Amino acid sequence: MTTGYLSGMKRLRISRVLGAAALAASLALVALLIAMQGPSPARAGLQTFRQDSLVIETAAGQRHRFTVELALSSAQHAQGLMYRRTLAPDAGMLFLYGHERDVMMWMKNTLIPLDMLFIAADGRVVRIAERAVPGSLETIPSGKPVTAVLELNGGTAARLGIAAGDRVRYAAFGAAP
Repeated sequence: MTTGYLSGMKRLRISRVLGAAALAASLALVALLIAMQGPSPARAGLQTFRQDSLVIETAAGQRHRFTVELALSSAQHAQGLMYRRTLAPDAGMLFLYGHERDVMMWMKNTLIPLDMLFIAADGRVVRIAERAVPGSLETIPSGKPVTAVLELNGGTAARLGIAAGDRVRYAAFGAAP
């Protein structure tokens, strides 16, 4: 009877050890999944952005609607689309500067390729920098004074036939979508 009792105790201890190991593995998996999602903006001190919509009207008369996040403050300008792993095909970020100026952009901490549309005060696209390289520290100049920059998924301008001279219809440019 003593031998059977000891065998039972060993099985109980082994069962507890295995249970604890399974629990530890489960908790590690949950922590990994949370880390893969990245920190929430509030926890990471990241900026949040108000959303709006705009339309890009091509010279051929096509109209393309986008939902954009608005970068209005200097802190929002500095952060932009950094740390984003994805961007919806019809989404972007509109950087509004309030007055015409030469603008320099870069891709530091940006994980996805972007098209950058540099926009004059009247809503005219004056330059497009296509497929900016993620993580690059190379500066991307506007080339002329602009009041805004619209960032879209890399390749969007080519896919939709958007070119310099096209118009962005948005209230800040005096034209509602």
